[in-house]
Amino acid sequence: MFGLELSFIWAGIIALSVLIYVILDGFDLGVGLLFPLSKDESERDVMMNSVAPIWDGNETWLVLGGGGLLAVFPLAYATVLPALYMPIILMLLGLIFRGVAFEYRWRTTRWKPLWDVSFFGGSLVAAMCQGIALGALVQGIHIENRTYAGGWWDWLTPFTILTGAALTVGYAMLGATWLNMKLQGRIQAHMRRLAWPFAVATVVFMGVFSLWSPFQNVEYFNRWFAFPTAIFSFLVPALVAAAVFGLFQGLRRHWDIIPFLCAEALFVLGFIGIGISFYPFIVPSSLTIAEAAAPDSSLMFTLVGTLVLLPMILIYTAYTYWVFRGKIDPEDGYH
Repeated sequence: MFGLELSFIWAGIIALSVLIYVILDGFDLGVGLLFPLSKDESERDVMMNSVAPIWDGNETWLVLGGGGLLAVFPLAYATVLPALYMPIILMLLGLIFRGVAFEYRWRTTRWKPLWDVSFFGGSLVAAMCQGIALGALVQGIHIENRTYAGGWWDWLTPFTILTGAALTVGYAMLGATWLNMKLQGRIQAHMRRLAWPFAVATVVFMGVFSLWSPFQNVEYFNRWFAFPTAIFSFLVPALVAAAVFGLFQGLRRHWDIIPFLCAEALFVLGFIGIGISFYPFIVPSSLTIAEAAAPDSSLMFTLVGTLVLLPMILIYTAYTYWVFRGKIDPEDGYH
């Protein structure tokens, strides 16, 4: 029983790490996605400056989530990774290209357009592949005898392409609302206008995903439409509607902070909905959290270290955002 509790504690830690990564690095990737829609180089400079102090720290949570999965759910790691080799490798390459572009575009004038394209391309590939990987998990991974038994291209389906596009558009919405909050003047107005179509598209994608995903697996259908979990079928959409209302009201009234917070709330609610669909599986319909967990001794050993490190990461992340709060001065920047 104690081991069962440890596995669920660890599942919560990994889920929290992934959620924090999505809501923090999501707007970071969104800034890169908006690069082609900027009006000039000065706008791109200010856009990049808005995430300069925090972009690499945001990715700490991806490392924590992936490393935690390997350490405490090795069976899930060993079955999910072969199924998602291609989107995961492409995602990592995209993140590498954006990181290199972030550093190099400030060191050159002649090649700056090339690094701008790399920053956008890396952001696009990373966002799209994250959505595709999520879609592949939702639609299910074929496992036999505790090993992956599917094909090389099982991850590529209309449903996964939809989730990839949905997450990419959602990240662009986060980026636009972040820039609306951090910038001022002409560029703020420009980003606020861009937030509208991306917000509308995100809401539409969420609706399509919510209607399509229960038919990917009978377990999802039963969970969302059978009592008592059917309560969430009314509660979550109601909260989503409230977040959508706050988002559009904030954009219409030219508020700075509320649109960003409501956009983040949409992602949190979407993540909660996926969690409700998955529970108690870590690999839907194939491996439960308890089945995929490492031995109790390993869970306890890693948990002790994590309980020390996790508050430290949360504190320095919060401190960084506090230090760099407020509007961006166009005269200051990353050099």
